[in-house]
Amino acid sequence: MSEAEGYVRPLSAESEGLAPGRGRLAGRRILVVGGGQRIVDADTDPVGNGRAMSLLFAREGAAVAVADRSRPAAQATADLIAGEGGMAHAIEADITREDDIRRMVAEAVQALGGLDGLVLNVGVGVGGLGLARATADDWDATLAANLRGPMLCCREALPVLAEGSGIVFISSIAGLKPGSRLPAYDASKAALGGLMRHVAFEGKRRGVRANIVAPGLVDTPLGRVATQGRPSRGRTPTPFGRQATGWEVAYAALFFMSDESVYVTGQTMAVDAGITSIG
Repeated sequence: MSEAEGYVRPLSAESEGLAPGRGRLAGRRILVVGGGQRIVDADTDPVGNGRAMSLLFAREGAAVAVADRSRPAAQATADLIAGEGGMAHAIEADITREDDIRRMVAEAVQALGGLDGLVLNVGVGVGGLGLARATADDWDATLAANLRGPMLCCREALPVLAEGSGIVFISSIAGLKPGSRLPAYDASKAALGGLMRHVAFEGKRRGVRANIVAPGLVDTPLGRVATQGRPSRGRTPTPFGRQATGWEVAYAALFFMSDESVYVTGQTMAVDAGITSIG
């Protein structure tokens, strides 16, 4: 079927979070920062990226520390993991607070007995659309969460990560091409690439890899909120005829976290159905 006829990429078992685990992270200890989930409509909310990653990593055999600025959200994810027979520990932490980051990393190490992986699933987009509506306060708030926070997380985690560990930054295709109409958000996500490459450079001494997953349009609770604020987002055409699911983003992160990507570091993978390349 051609794109003109309205092709829509079918959902696979992986797309819907229904595929069984395959032991790809057996014995790993992973801290997922931003592993909770915002509730928009509890009856209809799809899974968010952070919760999907936390659940998927646990299904693949990892023990997971779930950190979120909302303790109930982190605990809800941890409870879901425990309900499936996995091991999880919930941590409340705000990555705009340096002391919280220090405590979060130390608590994760203590709870899991060490760390083999770190996922940074954090990001805010605040302020009015366009440069004319951008303010210094909105700029500072965005970079504090989207760039300063991940830098501090890496600073604290890198010395305690085991050799051969993986670090995954969840960014956005807004760091690769304009489109969000939020200049601070676009700039912070672009700058995250520079931070990732620096972390990969320092990590190479102990085989610690760092990579970026850059989602495009994803159907998550936060994505639906963004669409409410900017309805044109929901009408953006995609080569596969639909938005991604949180599970599809999670599987990209799983690749970077597993030994399947043992020779890959300093790279960015766009999970966008080709929007940044062919769309």
